[in-house]
Amino acid sequence: MERWTPHCTVATLVHQAGKFLLVEEYDKLSATKTPVLNQPAGHLEVNESLIEAAVRETLEETGWLVEIEAYLGLYINLAPNGVTYHRHCFIARPINALPDATLDDGIITAHWLTLQELDAAEAAGRFRSPMVRPCIDDFLAGNAYPLALIQDFR
Repeated sequence: MERWTPHCTVATLVHQAGKFLLVEEYDKLSATKTPVLNQPAGHLEVNESLIEAAVRETLEETGWLVEIEAYLGLYINLAPNGVTYHRHCFIARPINALPDATLDDGIITAHWLTLQELDAAEAAGRFRSPMVRPCIDDFLAGNAYPLALIQDFR
């Protein structure tokens, strides 16, 4: 019997001055070639902590250095490709943009979007996954857990 293994991913909810940092990208798994929006997110790499992965993915996808401030939550999704994703979402404070940063393949650009712009994007079906909006809603509801919640025994 094959062992079931969910994919461990991280995402960051970066907020500043009433705007959220999102990535505009091409979804390689989508049949359409329409760009989608997502929080900076990606897979955990070997020997990497969740927090290290969140900082790395944000930089690679947006060109922004961030400081992780809190744990927002765990979001679980069985995607259409049959893979179950366990997304650890963090709240991050932007430190500064690196204008010469090279973004990951498939990334078009990063955007600072207002809640109204996000509502319009969601209505147009432009979110990459069903996990994007719950992260925003949980942040707006004031959810934030201390980073000490994560015990890393590497």
